[in-house]
Amino acid sequence: MPSLAQKLSVALKSRDERLIRRRLPEFPQIVTSQQSVIDFTSNDYLSLSQSPALRRAVLDALSSAPDILGSGGSRLLVPAPAHAALEERLRRFFDSEAAILFNSGFDANVGLFSAVPQPGDVVVYDELIHASVHDGMRTSRLSRDSLVSFAHNSVPSLRHTLRRALAHREDLKTGKSSVFVAVESLYSMDGTFAPLSDIVDCVEEMLPLGNGYVIVDEAHATGIYGPKGRGLVAALGLEKRIFARLHTFGKSLAASGELVRDYLLNYARSFIYTTALTNASVIAAGCSFDLLEDGTTEMLAAHLLELCSYFVNRIRAHLKNIPPMLLRLPDHLKECSSAESQCEYQEAGHESLWGADESGNSLGWDGRQPTKPPQSSTRTPSQPFQFPSQIIPLLTTEPRSLSSFLLAFLPSECSSVNTHHAPASVAIFTKPIFPPTVPRETSRVRICLHAGHTREEVEILIQGIVAWAQRRIEDALRSGKEWNQMASDVGVRAWMESKL
Repeated sequence: MPSLAQKLSVALKSRDERLIRRRLPEFPQIVTSQQSVIDFTSNDYLSLSQSPALRRAVLDALSSAPDILGSGGSRLLVPAPAHAALEERLRRFFDSEAAILFNSGFDANVGLFSAVPQPGDVVVYDELIHASVHDGMRTSRLSRDSLVSFAHNSVPSLRHTLRRALAHREDLKTGKSSVFVAVESLYSMDGTFAPLSDIVDCVEEMLPLGNGYVIVDEAHATGIYGPKGRGLVAALGLEKRIFARLHTFGKSLAASGELVRDYLLNYARSFIYTTALTNASVIAAGCSFDLLEDGTTEMLAAHLLELCSYFVNRIRAHLKNIPPMLLRLPDHLKECSSAESQCEYQEAGHESLWGADESGNSLGWDGRQPTKPPQSSTRTPSQPFQFPSQIIPLLTTEPRSLSSFLLAFLPSECSSVNTHHAPASVAIFTKPIFPPTVPRETSRVRICLHAGHTREEVEILIQGIVAWAQRRIEDALRSGKEWNQMASDVGVRAWMESKL
């Protein structure tokens, strides 16, 4: 095998051995024509891709549009009136001085962070910021020591980071160089909201000369939060205090000023050296945008947020009967800490599945030598809103097991499901998430709720999760009894020696 192929194979084998190799999702063979399919994986939060009204509007618009196939090339080479018209609509809707349309949210972040920060500037970013921001920073003209992270959603950590930068850099104090602060309004893997008002206040206080610039990625908030889905920046009235906002509904970047837009036209390589979005894509985005402007999506968002509260409240109640080491919510969605959850589980009258070996060392939830419990990647419980988001992570050391179980769940075998309305068999699509996509020891199943879901479908998901946990608990108790029986029959030492 050639050297390159060998190195690539070794790298992939390493991921296979750690059970973190990525693969494209496929329609599982386990799903049959008799099964009902419920999707809890996609980012189609408002279920617009399934909207008959939007489908009709798009087809009507395409039938009357003069150009729909392709775009002809880069925006800098070919006139694109449809693109320019959508940018103007976005500018007005988001109350911004300028807007520029990229091919994707990834491209927008890469273009902005690679081009706008100038040599000598500093980028301070939330530790859970999206990979596209990291790629943009890596290709910027900034040195590595000018790229500094702060603890997730922690304003004290941000303040400390800014204070250290100012202490070592006179040009930041005098305003000759700039500090860019990169955050997401809603984080895609944790479902946490950034404390945007506090972040903006902190940046303006620490950099009073106006050389601090906050950039907010609104990719997972657009369409759901704020007036007519304008996002959390608009919900908090921060439009004029934010340097740039990324909205992936239409892949737009709302920026503070025509100067920034013009600069990106000249220096953002992810905008310059790529064929523009097809005219059909722009037309479809415009039709979707109509639903935001006429208020249609507000009703969908209201239903979605009601489902979010329903799911979290219901799953909290069930988790009181499940060992936190097996399955739990992250701290920002829980009513008590991890240690309190373990005590609450035992106080509810359940036998602790924690054990200890002869030396007094802790064993895992199922009596085995433990992997570490899933840790919450949310360092602080700061939530500027009292409601949960549509992104709900279920932290577990066994995300693949839970996801696979849900794919073949049989509600008819679950006594707590109303079998009169529930399908006999249902394929529940969820996604197990592992490092390096999320921090180490925070493996999870990521639940994405959609406006198209019903309470009945959410209840089936809840019962599937509970059924999996009950099965794993039963398996652990059975294994524990087998171990105790073996230990009493032959003795622990004799059993261990037989295994060596």
